Amino acid sequence: MKKLLVILGIGFLLSCQKTDPAESEKVPPAPWPIDFIEELWYKNGLVYSVDVEVFQDSDGDGVGDFKGITQQLDYLKQVGVTSIWLAPFQPTPNLDDGYDVSDFYSIDPRLGTDQDFDEFMRQAKQRGIRVMMDLVTNHTSDQHPWFKQARQSKASPYRSWYVWSEERPKKWDKGMVFPGVQKDIWTFDKQAGEYFYHRFYDTQPDLNMQNPAVQREMRKIVRHWLAKGIEGFRVDAVPFLIEIANADFDPDKPQHQFDIITQLHQYVQWHKNDAILLGEANVDPKEQEPYFGKDGQNMQTMFNFFANQHLFYALATSETKLLRKALDDTKNIPPTAQWAHFLRNHDEIDLGRLSDTERSKVYEKFGPEPNMQLYNRGIRRRLAPMLGDRRLIDLSYSVLFSLPGMPVIRYGEEIGMGDDLNLKERLSVRTPMQWADAPNAGFSTTAKTVRPIISQGPYSYTKVNVATQRSDSASLLNHVSRLARLRKQCPEIGWGKWELLDSGSEHVLAIRYNWQGRSLMMIHNFSPNPQQCQLTTDVKVGRKLVNLSDKSQKVLSPEGNYSGQLTGYGSIWYRIQP
Repeated sequence: MKKLLVILGIGFLLSCQKTDPAESEKVPPAPWPIDFIEELWYKNGLVYSVDVEVFQDSDGDGVGDFKGITQQLDYLKQVGVTSIWLAPFQPTPNLDDGYDVSDFYSIDPRLGTDQDFDEFMRQAKQRGIRVMMDLVTNHTSDQHPWFKQARQSKASPYRSWYVWSEERPKKWDKGMVFPGVQKDIWTFDKQAGEYFYHRFYDTQPDLNMQNPAVQREMRKIVRHWLAKGIEGFRVDAVPFLIEIANADFDPDKPQHQFDIITQLHQYVQWHKNDAILLGEANVDPKEQEPYFGKDGQNMQTMFNFFANQHLFYALATSETKLLRKALDDTKNIPPTAQWAHFLRNHDEIDLGRLSDTERSKVYEKFGPEPNMQLYNRGIRRRLAPMLGDRRLIDLSYSVLFSLPGMPVIRYGEEIGMGDDLNLKERLSVRTPMQWADAPNAGFSTTAKTVRPIISQGPYSYTKVNVATQRSDSASLLNHVSRLARLRKQCPEIGWGKWELLDSGSEHVLAIRYNWQGRSLMMIHNFSPNPQQCQLTTDVKVGRKLVNLSDKSQKVLSPEGNYSGQLTGYGSIWYRIQP
């Protein structure tokens, strides 16, 4: 029955998305079934990425916890958050900030109890906020009981849960996730007497996903957390999760087993029909189709890393040509699928798909110092100190909320938190949340916190914090909250058919959305200088453009054309008056 509903839903979406804008003015559009909209909630949601251990400490031990994040749910609701994405919160040796899991079924005792988690889930649901979590099953910690048993004997039932080789594979030092820091992907284990495979650090042995028993265990983990109320999984490192790895495989040219995603999708949908998979897959647009599935049978949504990299190129150079191409290149996805767009996440800004020349331009503008760069491909900085100019920061958020997809923001970015480049690798952007100009930024009552709080310079908690910005109508926090509210008033962005418009300026990005007889036009100037913008539309004579920010109106020319000037780093959201 559920499969039938999905097929009917896809057919309905296809028929709606193929509607010609001109025809929609003649024939009243059919109303959208409310159950489709509820089950495809990710089309228009706002996701907030948060790490519990650095968000709010409720008991004064210096570590954030579930009681702490529960206390801040009203704040997240006010920002406009509709879904929380939790970083790993299970027991861990914490050698990779929780991504080295040693027990997939429990709560890290530093973060609270099962009861604390259940109360957090109950309170989030009460506020209409969905909760997603990281699913990190491409590897385990080397302290996980499975690996401890696997290394003891070849006869262990867990031996085949990991990938082994008696001899060191030829390409033992190729395909590292962390080049420049990581030295190999095969490490000899003295106890096991063999080499084990690890795409990440050598404390994170990869699970053998070709083993049906491992796949069953992954589904068991998913079922456990669905039963506790989780409504989505951000699937970590999808290409590595599904790669077919053995002693002879080429890590630079891996083969993938996509039916693992298909089966996981089916399993999740069967247990909770509106739960989703959000994939972390930094792939070329030519490779994206099997990750979504031709008919949407795999990932419901994925992070658009390709567009993100070209967005930062546009922000660095003021040129939109490559961003326009990136958006067009990633446009063709199934009707039930959605891209997740973001500015910053918990990792470095990955620029690996830019050319060397393009990457150097972004480095020069946003990460000129060697300690700002990471893994020979990215920048390990927060958005605010990187962009610097408040006008450019405001523009970037306006672009984020106006792109065709689901916006995702990282905790602290809504107030413009800074980074701590004294911390190693990715930890530079994972400092505690800054709540107030109070001891320890209001994060904790103890001086010794899980990670240093930014207390010096222009991004010190005394200058950048939630309490101060709440009372300032011109603050970044209030700007982001206004954009979140505005986005909710614009379902065309998440549901509609979109097209890029020729603006007449290489610095201006213009997008038009059409849905259910409604139209939007979003215009952004990536230049610090004013730009004249000329747009040709197919809108009928006499129609007006309503500025959604200040409700001012502009009449199109008799030919349906738009002409106007944007301020430096200016943006306008227009609704075409029906």
